[in-house]
Amino acid sequence: MTHLRLGINVDHVATVRNARGGSHPDPVSAAHMARLAGADGITAHLREDRRHIRDDDVRRLKDEVALPLNFEMAATDEMRRIALSLKPHAVCLVPERREERTTEGGLDVAGQLTVLTPFVRELVDAGIRVSMFVAADPRQLEASVAAGAPVVELHTGAYAEAEDPTDELARLIEGARFAASIGLEVHAGHGLSYDNVGRVAAIPELHELNIGHFLIGAALFEGLDASVRQMKALMRAAREQAVQ
Repeated sequence: MTHLRLGINVDHVATVRNARGGSHPDPVSAAHMARLAGADGITAHLREDRRHIRDDDVRRLKDEVALPLNFEMAATDEMRRIALSLKPHAVCLVPERREERTTEGGLDVAGQLTVLTPFVRELVDAGIRVSMFVAADPRQLEASVAAGAPVVELHTGAYAEAEDPTDELARLIEGARFAASIGLEVHAGHGLSYDNVGRVAAIPELHELNIGHFLIGAALFEGLDASVRQMKALMRAAREQAVQ
């Protein structure tokens, strides 16, 4: 079973900052704290409307934080130019609608394959690892391979929101297994918390979880260092139990 990495999404540190204006709290400072607490990477989503993370934030995250930067973005010309200039460790392509509060579903790679394939190729040729944020759907996973993406991130939102997550967990397990079988590195994220992360972390094909909103919320009460360490401990325990 592979080591399971934890990426910390710092978008909502920027949300709090932007509610008041000014420079505090600083998402880059949060990224430094997350690194010291054991985070393996930092995720930031630069949206079209800049509602939380701003252009300068991603530049500073890339230049100042000694962790890989996973740059979430929509597949637009503006974001392509920024990614090619920034050269983050990774780009995760996500669907984006201006009116949504958070990313509501997976990217329709199969339906946009003609557009996405050259987009992905340009990023890959620039040395950027490209991930597709998709549902655990074989059609979307196969399309991700066809588009040239080496990584997929499975959308765990339906699992996290379900009153009985049994069926959704089964879909994630089967999706991760299928994705790995066709050569994809498999990540997962969205809506994960202390209460529900264990069953996802136990999926053996997963290499990385990306978690933000819950951990930033927990940090208000217990501190970011404690929340990151607790999440890492839960992930580690789930892996150890799965091996046993």
